[in-house]
Amino acid sequence: MAEKRVFTLSQVAQHKSKKDCWLVINGRVLNVTSFLDDHPGGEVVLLEVAGKDATKEFIDIGHSNAAQNMLTKYQAGVLQGHTIKEEGGTNGAPVEEPKKKEMSAFVVKGGHTPKYAAFLEFFVPLLVAGSYFSYRYLSNAAQMV
Repeated sequence: MAEKRVFTLSQVAQHKSKKDCWLVINGRVLNVTSFLDDHPGGEVVLLEVAGKDATKEFIDIGHSNAAQNMLTKYQAGVLQGHTIKEEGGTNGAPVEEPKKKEMSAFVVKGGHTPKYAAFLEFFVPLLVAGSYFSYRYLSNAAQMV
C-alpha cells in the first residue's frame, strides 16, 4: 500500500454491520467484510468488535503468524495518530506456518440420512441380541427336560 489512508476511530465506528464491517488492530484499519464468512471463529466474533479497536481481543486470542500476516490483506488504512511499521523480510508475502503433526478431521455437511436409518441402527442390534438370548434360554430349558 503506497499511500495509506488515515481514519479516525469515529469514522471506523460507522462501519459495524454485516454488510460493511471494519475494525482496528494494532493501528491498522481493516475492512473485514469479505472475511466474515471465512473467519474460523465465526462472523459473530468479528461483528462484536466491529467499528472498534480490537487489538486487545486479537492479542488475547493468540492468533497464528499466518493470521497476523493476513492483516495487511484487509488493511484499508491506518488509525489517526498511529504509525505502522512494516514487518521486514516478508516483502508483503504471506508467511506459512510450519505444518504440525496433528490429527485432522472433517465434517460432512448436508448428509441427510433417512428416518428409517435411525430405526434400523437401534432396533436391528436389539433384535439380534434378543434373538441370541431367546435361543440360549430355550436351548437351556430343552436340556433340563
